[in-house]
Amino acid sequence: MADSFQFDLVSPERRLASFQATEVQIPGTDGDMTAMAAHAPTITTLRPGVLRVMHDGQTDEYAVSGGFAEIGENGVSVLAERAVPRGEATTEVIQGWINEAHEAHVKARETFKNEPGPVDDAAKLLSDMVAMGTHIGLDTRQPSL
Repeated sequence: MADSFQFDLVSPERRLASFQATEVQIPGTDGDMTAMAAHAPTITTLRPGVLRVMHDGQTDEYAVSGGFAEIGENGVSVLAERAVPRGEATTEVIQGWINEAHEAHVKARETFKNEPGPVDDAAKLLSDMVAMGTHIGLDTRQPSL
C-alpha cells in the first residue's frame, strides 16, 4: 500500500475534507501538480479547476476557484477561496462563479484602462472558470467580453 499523509481542504465557508490521502492532484497557477507522501515542501497558488484526492481506493473531486496549497513532507493543506465537492458543482453554482468573474473583468476594464495587467488577470480568471465548468461536463456560458 502506498504511503499516506494528512490532507485538509478548507474554504471560508467550511472544512470540506480532513483525512489520510495517498495522492493529491492540484490545479496550480503554474501548472497542474501531484503531491504524494514525503513531497518536498512547496507552496503554490491555485487556479480555478478540479482538485483530485486519492484515498482508500477511491478518488474525491472538488471544484476550487483559487487559493493556495501548502505541501509538506507530512501532508497537504489546501485553503481555497471557494470550493465545493464535485457533486455540489452544479451548472448554477459554477455559472454563478463565472458571472462574478465576468463582473470583476468588466470592473477591471473600467478601472484599469491604461494598465493591461489587472485586466489580463481578470480575463484569465474568467477563462479558467469557464474551462473548469466545461472540464467537469457542465453547460456553462462565458459572457461576452
